[in-house]
Amino acid sequence: MLSVKNVTKSYGSLQVLKGVSLDIQPGEIVSIAGSSGAGKSTLLHIIGTLDKADSGEITLQDQRVDLLSGKKLAGFRNRHMGFVFQFHHLLPEFSALENVCIPGWLWGKKKKETEARAKELLETLGLKDRIENKPSALSGGEQQRVAVARALINNPDIVFADEPTGNLDSKNARELHRLFVQLRDTRKQTFLIVTHNEELAKMSDRVLHMKDGKMV
Repeated sequence: MLSVKNVTKSYGSLQVLKGVSLDIQPGEIVSIAGSSGAGKSTLLHIIGTLDKADSGEITLQDQRVDLLSGKKLAGFRNRHMGFVFQFHHLLPEFSALENVCIPGWLWGKKKKETEARAKELLETLGLKDRIENKPSALSGGEQQRVAVARALINNPDIVFADEPTGNLDSKNARELHRLFVQLRDTRKQTFLIVTHNEELAKMSDRVLHMKDGKMV
């Protein structure tokens, strides 16, 4: 489903990625582990089209995403990819429901249809009674579950998660781990996760290790 071939990336004289390749199948949870500075987050951002590689190929569902740009790239990203970050990046002026709806509205989906889907996701993630709360009225774990619902609103082919438990306590981190597994089992959702959390990595179907810009 996802194929990455010989991706390189440099910032000035610093070569961060040195020809990285990987393949991910539908319904897999794959974690990338490694020390800080190994290139994990850079790789995730490039695969997720949030940054550009210097060279290499990235194919998702038979589409060469590295060849897309502008509105075509933004549209493809919104329809086919979901994102969960360490810091939830929820918009503070909007409710949980509205935050989840935003990617659907950007796609041009009908308001009622999008809200119904968002409510279903929030209820599934245990937030039935919190949908009208703004982020400031939610705990860190609740905010991260809202971010997961937002990532799922457009039924993406893959969810990219960059240190998703890095800002959570151990209890909420374990709950998020179980949630990813539940979503894989019930919805066949595919995840690519960058993490320092060994417990999360062990719950993945596969763990890939990076060191000095290469897979090892």
